[in-house]
Amino acid sequence: MTWEGVADVAGAVLLVLGSTLTLVAAYAVFFLQDLLSRMHAATKPQVLGLVLMLGGVALSVREPVLVWTLVLVVAFQLITAPISAHMVGRAGYRTGKVDGAGLVVDELTEDLRASRRRTEGAREAEADERARGAAGDGAGQDAPGTDG
Repeated sequence: MTWEGVADVAGAVLLVLGSTLTLVAAYAVFFLQDLLSRMHAATKPQVLGLVLMLGGVALSVREPVLVWTLVLVVAFQLITAPISAHMVGRAGYRTGKVDGAGLVVDELTEDLRASRRRTEGAREAEADERARGAAGDGAGQDAPGTDG
């Protein structure tokens, strides 16, 4: 068997494995109940499935330009998938979609409370400043149409 034959067989195996992982990820997103489990299922096996499928395509096609394009796609996927999963998790936590009872460690609650206190304090300070500014604008001036 030549190197090309081995590459074709390895590419086909990688395509099947990647497709299987992506299918498992899709089923997990459909059947799992809570947000964090779905998010985990949507990112981890899906990214590995994509890497395996693109590796299979690279082995099957063997064109240098396409291989480097696939390497870039894999790199961008590996960079963006954890960031998007993190943002989805934080958004779900902030909107109350995450059940706190199922968490082993909850480091975000205190951060959110501190952030809300800072935001409320800043709003109160801004409202006080506007009230003082409005009271100061009319001080010492007569109302229009009055003698004085």
